[in-house]
Amino acid sequence: MSDSNLEHLDVIAVGAHPDDVEIACGGTLALLAEQGYRVGIIDLTDGEPTPLSSGPEQRHREAAAAAACLGVARRVILELPNRRLFDSFEARVALATEFRRYRPKVVIGLGHKTPMASPDHWQAMQITDAAVFYSRLTKWDQHFSGLPVHNIPCQLYYPLTFDIEQTLALPHRFTVDISSVMGKKLSAIQSYESQFGHKSDILERVKSINSVAGAAAGFGSGELLSRTRPLGTRNLMDFLSLS
Repeated sequence: MSDSNLEHLDVIAVGAHPDDVEIACGGTLALLAEQGYRVGIIDLTDGEPTPLSSGPEQRHREAAAAAACLGVARRVILELPNRRLFDSFEARVALATEFRRYRPKVVIGLGHKTPMASPDHWQAMQITDAAVFYSRLTKWDQHFSGLPVHNIPCQLYYPLTFDIEQTLALPHRFTVDISSVMGKKLSAIQSYESQFGHKSDILERVKSINSVAGAAAGFGSGELLSRTRPLGTRNLMDFLSLS
């Protein structure tokens, strides 16, 4: 398949289940979409079964509605198993194939374990790390539907937690000002009636964690992200937005 026939995305965010990305970095994705970037979401599973959902069809409808709220150009839900998600060769290849297909400049994935919550999250982090690597490996095209190799220039992590201490433990952190798109983020989360319709406090909890993250950087609302290596600059004044 020639490069010109591929539908490219600038940024792809990866979650274990539909709603992971919206809670953790939905504001960042909405902001990027407003700025004209093509943004995608890849969910490794459809999140089923869950207690209050009627089934996969409902989860797909909710995920599509949430993506529309954020302005996401493409959402892909892989057929890996919820509750039984493991870092395997097959899972790595499935995700790396999507990276080769959409050729993002940036991949944003889960950044740590989530104790007392789904172990799928930790597995998703390992799968994403491996898939970023697999995406650029040569002489292996037979595993990736013949799609050409793609080197992803930048990988970021997002925290999926309401524990500020765990969030601050991520290295090489920076804050994205999401004040102008906080409403879009909350609308996206509200799309998941099956997950949060019975949790009346979820929006307040999200607003609180984003308020704390934003206030530390001088913003009304913010999302913390982490890079795989330290941030650097060749132009200090531009980097500090003082030019």
